[in-house]
Amino acid sequence: MNDSTGASSAPADAHATGSDTDARFFGQPWALAHIFGVEMWERFSFYGLQGILLIYLYYTVDQGGLGIDKAVATGIVGAYGGTVYLSTILGAWIADRILGSERVLFFSAIVIMAGHIALALVPGVLGVGIGLVLVALGSGGLKANATSVVGTLYAADDARRDGGFSLFYLGINLGAFFGPILTGLLQSTLGFHWGFGLAAVGMAIGLVQYSFGRRSLPAASRAIPNPLPRNRYGMWGAIAAAGVIVIVIAVVTGLIRADNLALVVIGVTVAATIAYFAVILSSKRVSSDERSRVFGFIPLFIVSVGFWSLYQQQFTVLTIYSDVRLNRDLFGWEMPVSWVQSINPVFIIILSGVFAALWTKLGRRQPTTPVKFGLAAIVMGAAFLLFLIWADGGQNTTPILAIIGILFVFTVAELLLSPIGLSVSTKLAPSVFRTQMVALFFLSVALGTAIAGQLGTFYDPTNEVPYFAILGAIAVAIGAALLLCAKPVLALMRGVR
Repeated sequence: MNDSTGASSAPADAHATGSDTDARFFGQPWALAHIFGVEMWERFSFYGLQGILLIYLYYTVDQGGLGIDKAVATGIVGAYGGTVYLSTILGAWIADRILGSERVLFFSAIVIMAGHIALALVPGVLGVGIGLVLVALGSGGLKANATSVVGTLYAADDARRDGGFSLFYLGINLGAFFGPILTGLLQSTLGFHWGFGLAAVGMAIGLVQYSFGRRSLPAASRAIPNPLPRNRYGMWGAIAAAGVIVIVIAVVTGLIRADNLALVVIGVTVAATIAYFAVILSSKRVSSDERSRVFGFIPLFIVSVGFWSLYQQQFTVLTIYSDVRLNRDLFGWEMPVSWVQSINPVFIIILSGVFAALWTKLGRRQPTTPVKFGLAAIVMGAAFLLFLIWADGGQNTTPILAIIGILFVFTVAELLLSPIGLSVSTKLAPSVFRTQMVALFFLSVALGTAIAGQLGTFYDPTNEVPYFAILGAIAVAIGAALLLCAKPVLALMRGVR
């Protein structure tokens, strides 16, 4: 599953200084256990919801669903996923300007829990609307800030840093493994709302656990890097209110509709990306070396968008594929559709330690970040091309072993980019944009996820060859282009590998 890893360009004194000798949590600072726990339960609830959301939208009322057109439902899921990552910008801005990362993380967890409760208790489209908005906003606030808080546990030169983020990534995928299995089991036996309710319970457990441990986090996690002057609170409050009013008017007038949500999110994310890069690059508080590193991040961002536009189809196209094309019969018992979402986390749990050990062993001899990103896109494209082996088959004929093999390739690609992407975003971050640079990486995920939703509307289970062939070839080409440009990109990164 997507999310995590880090090392920062911020000076060492911006981080905890007492954690460099603390190794009580598998060789890492004990405070990591608290962030590990809340993120694990948040991912449990998030991926538990993702596993059953699309089929809830397009299943008929007789099946317990809402009966929405499949293409429209796919676009909604893509737009929701994109909004989650787009919301990281808001969460990061509040952290860097008003509250600090740790406080935003805590309040975001409460919002997420409220969203899952709404999905569980409020029936129909209204419950989906309220629930998805709250979960998207809360998850966006938690994502970037959890990563940033982990970064504060280490000095800039602490050799355990990438290993700590890899362990954090393990927690993410433990939650991602159990979430779809348990919510899917409840959905298939008791109904969708029981599955949504379990996601709410999981988030509540994570919130309670984190509440007891949050005071042990370093002071740096609550620091506000670039405080907003008090006399500007009113202006930004008015801007926020105006934004909400614009969205409401757009919905009421039909400018924003269920069938164009993914396109709207794509447009907003592109605009936010351009604006964010412009703000960071034009800031007078960013040094020349920091500015060069941000320029070096741009090609990585572009490749990341291409990667996530394929990878995030696990929650759109792969869900439909699992429902329509996959043979889910296990000795006479039909496996829930959502269980396919738990295959990738198993591989992550197995391989994340292997990759962490590999990077540690190779040290300075390991591939540079641009090379890892290029390889990730190529491998992801290869995964899509593997679908061609079973393309255009009959209904529920693809063997489960085929999906297991393809998702293994997905996982290898993910481990070459996702933890590395968050790691490099903190390494390349200007000191005054620490959390917001992590949010920029999540913007690439937001854009890729929204594109995945839009692309999914073109998927036809009866004519799969053009879909998988074209997208797979494009991903391979993007990855190869970055490999060819790896040296000049590395030069822009000014000493960051």
